[in-house]
Amino acid sequence: MRIIILGAGQVGGTLAEHLAGEDNDITIVDTDVPRLRMLQDRLDVRTIVGSASHPQILAQAGAQDADMLVAVTSSDEINMIACQVGQSLFNIPAKIARIREADYLSCDKQLFRREAVPIDVLISPEELVTRQLKRLIEHPGALQVVDFASGRAQLVAVRADYGGAMVGQEIASLKHHMPSVDSRVAAIFRKDRPIVPRGDTVIEADDEVFFIAARPDIRKVMSEMRRRERPYKRIVIAGGGNIGARLAASIERDYRVKIIERNQLRCQELSHQLSGTVVLYGNASDRELLVEESIEAADVFFALTNDDEANVMASMLAKRLGARTVITLINNPAYVDLVQGGLIDIAVSPQLSTVGALLAHVRRGDVVAVHSLRRGAAEALEAVAHGDARNSQVVGRSIGELPLPAGTTVGALVRQDQVIIAHDRTVIEDGDHVILFVPDKRDVARIERLFQVGLAYL
Repeated sequence: MRIIILGAGQVGGTLAEHLAGEDNDITIVDTDVPRLRMLQDRLDVRTIVGSASHPQILAQAGAQDADMLVAVTSSDEINMIACQVGQSLFNIPAKIARIREADYLSCDKQLFRREAVPIDVLISPEELVTRQLKRLIEHPGALQVVDFASGRAQLVAVRADYGGAMVGQEIASLKHHMPSVDSRVAAIFRKDRPIVPRGDTVIEADDEVFFIAARPDIRKVMSEMRRRERPYKRIVIAGGGNIGARLAASIERDYRVKIIERNQLRCQELSHQLSGTVVLYGNASDRELLVEESIEAADVFFALTNDDEANVMASMLAKRLGARTVITLINNPAYVDLVQGGLIDIAVSPQLSTVGALLAHVRRGDVVAVHSLRRGAAEALEAVAHGDARNSQVVGRSIGELPLPAGTTVGALVRQDQVIIAHDRTVIEDGDHVILFVPDKRDVARIERLFQVGLAYL
């Protein structure tokens, strides 16, 4: 596939890294020469220096033969104009753009369509991150929660602790603990190394356990892995920017929410926008302010400013002062592994969320969802099986017969509205949504090829 990526920043560079080794022809366009040179030295990609929306630059990048244009520069306007040029002058079949400005997103149905601004897929990092943070609030104790098949099935990561009923037990005993609940342990990471889960694998304290189950059963399985957590009630958000404001607006009816914002004008705007949230003017790294606002009673402290260092310092202070759970926004993905697991409970990267959403539209085969796991080290895929035993490598076969890469596991199938937890003898049917856990993202291309149908299907 010939793909032009506009923007060589964190998102563009990470996306290129995912796709360059998968038999794709990648061209990256940016004005940052050192950044392009670094990517070209590290990856098998072509680079073009220039403005991403200029017709001449797009022509040099091969727009006339491109299959897809992915516009992820730091400017919404450049991304939109580039898609317009890509459609009007080069008729590029698929155009994806990252749009951040809430004003544009509020009228997306009228604005982003073929007759207006021709963007086929719209990616909003703020919306993706807000959804991710909200799921973490709904599942106290979870490190990550991702949805599949429109939310009918969920994959959840938890850290097993000494109070969990399954700690010290074999995975096979999970069925005895919960005879009425069907679930599957998809993967275990022990001291940052993946372990392929088998029936006789013993879960140890501090294991990072990924399991999959139907949405209504998630909390029951979580309670087996760790002590049952009290529901969250009091939420403190440091940073009243786009993400902080979106999160507060989405949860203020169900939780007691406070926002700490250091810009006085922004505080006034937030007080008008939010009806059930207390807006505080101040610095989230101010110890006296946190003590005065009873931070020790907070169930969750979110640090959601645009400054990674400020987020880390405010989070560490809030945790030391007694905040129950601390969740920190980290814009530089390289920092995520460094900060998570100490005083900071969970680190969230907007870039990794954005790349996951982009990959769902770039992957071959009928891959409808891609989620980046463990800060980008692993992936979870939702692929749709098509065809029959004559033209498909998966339809009509049992899961135990699939030629999957080492370590890759099938967690569940979603067949119409039914969630079927996968076992070796489970047979895949046409139309099944197959949810796979891939501990090594380099194996994703093999899985995509596995789900492609033969010519006889057409």
